[in-house]
Amino acid sequence: MNGPDQAAPVGPPTELDKLRRRVEALSRKRDEAEARLQALLSSLLPLDDLLADTRRRTGALYEARSAREVTSAAVALGEQIDAAHLMLRGEFARHDVRPMDAVGRAADPAEMRVVGTQAHPTAAAGTVLRESVTGFRLGASTLRYAQVVVAVPGSEPVPAAGDGPDPATSEVSPASGRRAQPRRTTRSQRTLPRKPSAGRGRRSRRS
Repeated sequence: MNGPDQAAPVGPPTELDKLRRRVEALSRKRDEAEARLQALLSSLLPLDDLLADTRRRTGALYEARSAREVTSAAVALGEQIDAAHLMLRGEFARHDVRPMDAVGRAADPAEMRVVGTQAHPTAAAGTVLRESVTGFRLGASTLRYAQVVVAVPGSEPVPAAGDGPDPATSEVSPASGRRAQPRRTTRSQRTLPRKPSAGRGRRSRRS
């Protein structure tokens, strides 16, 4: 006979055991997600306080009576906005949310959406010149696509035909190298073809 301290043989887990383990795993994930959400919301409460104070400073800007008061209120308001932005970015970083910093990189369709182009004399075609909407990553995944403006070959836009002076009638000043506008002539300086006189026509008929 087996002793009371000898462990009984353990058989394969039943379907009920498997279901119980899945339920426990889902319950743990739900608790972890709720804890992360509560931590995120709690971390945003100071940002709400800062934005409320920013609104009060905006009111002070409108109520300023002198140029000195306007300047002081505007500087304080700018500092508040910068502080709020830095606080928000800091909380993003704590939760592994980071901006893509797409400027200067080649446009990547997996992370970016091209919304415009701009001629650039030195940047390679397809290089991101600016972000219309900042893109963000959550860990290694894309949280929000960046909307970007990319470079295309060229420098300044070429004027369309008819926009500038006619090269055939324009003159180049040798001193400045600039194309001068065509000279205007007065009515008396113009050589117009003379029409035959009505009187001459009558004389020719009589003869």
